[in-house]
Amino acid sequence: MLDVQDYLKIFIGIIAILNPLGALPMYLSLTADHSEQDKKQVAMTAAKAATVILLVTLFFGEFILSFFGISVNSFRVGGGILILLMAISMLNAQTSGAKSTEAERIEAAQKSSIAVVPLAMPMLAGPGAISSIILYANRAEGWQHYLIISAEIILVGILLAILMRLSGKIANRLGQTGMNIITRVMGLILAAISIEFISLGLKGIFPVLAG
Repeated sequence: MLDVQDYLKIFIGIIAILNPLGALPMYLSLTADHSEQDKKQVAMTAAKAATVILLVTLFFGEFILSFFGISVNSFRVGGGILILLMAISMLNAQTSGAKSTEAERIEAAQKSSIAVVPLAMPMLAGPGAISSIILYANRAEGWQHYLIISAEIILVGILLAILMRLSGKIANRLGQTGMNIITRVMGLILAAISIEFISLGLKGIFPVLAG
């Protein structure tokens, strides 16, 4: 198991990579013509789906890496670069193409159900989040480690549901400027996390760097 401080960093990292406030504008746009009851249903479904996707990733992510013969260190470097690109987009208060493209957002607006695709995946539980969970799972062994990260994922899922259900009020209070500021702060945290992943991966691939 890791220290309490490490698990706190992981919790903050999961929140940063999912960036729930950054997903609110898309959620509000896609549910603009929905009734209040439908909006709540979409919020709950999206939060549940994102949580399930990340939990499945937590328990089966390493198996997938082994199946494709990918080393954890190589995945750290690749995942770190992907997360860094997302962080750069967030620092510019933009939605990263790694989460969803413009074509996907246009297609989503034409769908009757948008809770799972694109809100849950790839907007929330996208490639960056999946990469992060796999890397966090690899940081320690034992059922206690997986139990704690599972609890953190579930807590983040609850937070997602609450934020999306209160999205209208949050958007009115913060405004676009306020939401952009929070997105940039999350991007800065994410950039630091990505550099840590990349450095650990490079040290594993090239042991001479660890010296």
